[in-house]
Formats: sequence, structure tokens, C-alpha cells
Amino acid sequence: MKHGSTDEHTMRVEPAAGQRPMSRRDALKAAGLAGAALSTGAVSVCDALASADAMEDLVSAAKAEGQLTVIALPRDWGAYGVVIDRFKARYGLTVNELRPHASSADQIEAIKAGRGKTDPQTPDIVDLGMSFASSAKEDGLLQPYKASTWDTIPEAAKDAQGYWYGGFYGVLAFEINADLITKMPRDWADLAAPEYRNSVGLAGNISSHQAVQSVFAAGLSAGGNVEGAADLGLKFFADLHEKGNFVPIIGSTNSLADGRTPILVRWDYLGVGDRERLEGTTRIEVIRPRTAVVAGVYVQAISAYAPHPNAARLWMEYLYSDEAQLAWLKGHCYPIRFADLMRRGSVPIDWRERLGHLDHEGYDVDPIFPTLKDQERARDIITNGWDDIVGVKVRCQPAEGYLGPMSFNNMEAPVPQQPI
Repeated sequence: MKHGSTDEHTMRVEPAAGQRPMSRRDALKAAGLAGAALSTGAVSVCDALASADAMEDLVSAAKAEGQLTVIALPRDWGAYGVVIDRFKARYGLTVNELRPHASSADQIEAIKAGRGKTDPQTPDIVDLGMSFASSAKEDGLLQPYKASTWDTIPEAAKDAQGYWYGGFYGVLAFEINADLITKMPRDWADLAAPEYRNSVGLAGNISSHQAVQSVFAAGLSAGGNVEGAADLGLKFFADLHEKGNFVPIIGSTNSLADGRTPILVRWDYLGVGDRERLEGTTRIEVIRPRTAVVAGVYVQAISAYAPHPNAARLWMEYLYSDEAQLAWLKGHCYPIRFADLMRRGSVPIDWRERLGHLDHEGYDVDPIFPTLKDQERARDIITNGWDDIVGVKVRCQPAEGYLGPMSFNNMEAPVPQQPI
């Protein structure tokens, strides 16, 4: 496959027998935009009808394939459960959900393993950290496609040729079991305080996008610039480990609730989801640090070896429709088309208060969006340097029960704490 060979304005699809290719303006109808386009005069009636016809072709081709295989989409991560169920109901396709908690690195390996195969373990779609998607493109593991709402996705959050584009983002925050932690940490440096011994966990293995960005953010807060943040972040966690504050298990909702990791560094939308889900059983605080508020974008892409390429393209059309983007927003994520939704008045008024869900305690810091180059550098330094510099393996074992995202990592660990 030649990277960059796709025309910027016309996206070719794998047509079923007797069907024609589809342009990126197609699928307005399924993306929920046909009516809006007509009402604003953005397209003519003839253009809208042509787009609707092309979308019908794509839907027919996807239905002929009959199935979509996804990977690494936890149903309570943002709003993926809602989005998957609505997609199935709308188009009548079976959705095969593989390994909901697979990391970005795991997904790359799944694509490689699917070369030349059409078995049920071969994913059509992946959900990756941006740096992983860039590498996957360079390795020829992705195929390009531009959804019909392409122009409303920020340039910094998409590959210009359509190999990947951001779906949603959040910022790293401290999720805290307030039944056990009475003095709240307000910044990264606070995590090293003696009262937080045996308390601090990461919500992902060290090859995951979430963990890499957590280490990067800690390094930024320690005084590093983007070039030196990864190295300083490794030193920060080495210090936490030496002081006995870092708990070397993959933190989860379970480990937060039972006291094994009563302070968890994770995406804010997951923390807020836990706060709602555990209301009445565990008091959860979600606190944005005073410095180094790092935002993380997860991007969507189609495998170069997708067994169901038309179903994959239909999925991309749906993910970037108003309906799915608003579902992510309701799930506490910031959808990548958030600015466009706000500008067009598509966000319900009664939702807007919910966007200020974090505890700012009278201060506010604009999130930092690391560039792709920054992320790639940080990923390489952190994943390659963790064992030598921090000197501890972050362990993972299957869960005995399930409370929320990442809770499959339930394992033997230190005795739950008393309030501190």
C-alpha cells in the first residue's frame, strides 16, 4: 500500500459487486447531517440525494459483510457501550467485541497477527494513542478513510491523508477514594508526601497510552520541557517507588474502592464515571492537578487487513456523527468535534454545566496537548527506560469482580488502608 496515494477529496472504498466508490461528502444522511446541510444551503438538493444514495450503497455493502470486529472498547469507557448498541440497532450488524481492555500496543500486535486472516480474532477497527497510530501508519498497518464530517475535526487531531483521526479526549487527573484519603493532593509533587505511602497507582500497563502520558505529565510538572519531560517523569516515579508511595499494580476501580490504590492517575472522564457509578458506596473525588494538565486524544483507524472494510467505514461514519459524538460527551469525554457541536448549538443547554465537572479550587490551567512528535519521543523513552530507572514491574492479574473500567486488574496487593 502506498501511503499518501489517496486523493484528499475523494475517499475510495471497497465496493461490493456492482457498487461504486464513495466520496468523503457521502454519508451525510447516516451522519445525521443531511437535514442540517439542506437547511443551511451547504449542499444542493441534488448533492444531498446523491450523498444519500452513496450512503445507502455503503450500508448495503456493510450489511452484506454482516459483521464488525472491534477491539479495546470497554463498554463503560466514555460511552462505548451506548455507541456500540446504537450502531447495532441502527444498521443490524453483529459487533464482535475483542479484548475490551487491550492496550494500544496489544492492538498493533492484533493487526499484525491478522495479516491474511479472516478469523474472528482479526480486528477491523482500532482505538489507539496518537503516537501508536502514527507508527502503525508508517508500518503499513492502517488504511485511509475520511468520514463525511472530516472538515470539522481539528487539523492537529488527524492524519492529513485520513489514516487516523481523533475521536475524543480527556485530561489526566487524580481519582481519589475520599473515604480513605482525607487530605487531597493538589499537584503532582504532593503525591510524594509521606501520608500517601502505599497509595498511588497508574491505571494502565506501562505500554499503554494512559500510563505513558501520566509519566510524561509528572515530568512536565517537575520542571521539564516537552523534550525532557519523559526522563524527569521516570525519575519522579522512581522516587515515588523508593519512598514506598507507588503501588506497582495496574490500578482499577476495584483497587481504588478497596484501598489498594486509593489515589489513581487516570483520564478525568473515567474518574467522573466512577464517581457516579459508586455514589452511595465510595466517595470519589476527581481533582485536576495545578500544573501539567495533559490532555490525551484517542484516535480511530481502520486496519489495513480489515475483514469487513465496509462495516469499518460505516462505523467511522457513525462515530463522527453528531449522535455518537454527543454520546461521548454525555459519557464525560470531550468529543473531537466538540467545538463544531458547540458552534452549531448542538450541545443541549442543560449539559453545559456538566463540562465543569472537575474540582478547580479557584484556579484553572489550559490543558496541554502534546504534539505527535512529543508523544512518540515520550513513548520510546518511557517504555524502554521504565524497568531500569523505576526498577519495578507493574503487575496485572484477572479480576474477581467488576466495578468499572480496568477493574479486570484485580490482584493480591497490600492490605487496604485506614483513612489518612
